[in-house]
Amino acid sequence: MADASHAELMDQTYRYQRRIYDATRAFYLLGRDHLIAHLDPPKGGKVLEIACGTGRNLDHIARRYQDSVLYGLDISEEMLRSARAKLGDRAVLAQGDACHFDPNVLFGVAQFDRIIFSYSLSMIPDWTGALAQAVQHLDPGGSLHLVDFGRQHRLPGLAKRGLNAWLARFHVSPRHDLPAVAEKLANQRGLPLCVTDLHRSYAQHAVLGPRKD
Repeated sequence: MADASHAELMDQTYRYQRRIYDATRAFYLLGRDHLIAHLDPPKGGKVLEIACGTGRNLDHIARRYQDSVLYGLDISEEMLRSARAKLGDRAVLAQGDACHFDPNVLFGVAQFDRIIFSYSLSMIPDWTGALAQAVQHLDPGGSLHLVDFGRQHRLPGLAKRGLNAWLARFHVSPRHDLPAVAEKLANQRGLPLCVTDLHRSYAQHAVLGPRKD
């Protein structure tokens, strides 16, 4: 079941913004195309985006990896309205909470070859819980791909303070400790981890898995 209060907040936030979301976010959600370019799902692989929003990323994935089977989850029905209009029958979409969802119930699928979080962990209150939930649904040979606002340690101090103050207006909290949390999760699950800073630490890209046997 979705967290009703967070679902309501997200619906309120995006009820009208969803119509201009893709056009306005292109300028500062940096690294999304980097994630997609390095996704490399197997032929016929199942790809799940958690907090898929308007479906922008799934649309790009559908075009680049045409034989993939795509799934999207979002807590906001308002955002899913845009995603359904954009994707049609190219993806199976469902409303749900990133921290508490059963893919068998929502999609009829237990595990995925690739699971994605793209600029969503910074908006999920229990983001560490969302990561722990997601990794449970990876195929044994699958991988978890993350892109979000970075640690910003290479940005000028004034730029960093201004960016974080502006993001807070949209209920966004950059997860500066994402590398440490990802490393702990990777160690617990026996998965390799690669974390890369992008755009002078404005963004960060992390990949957990696939397991090396």
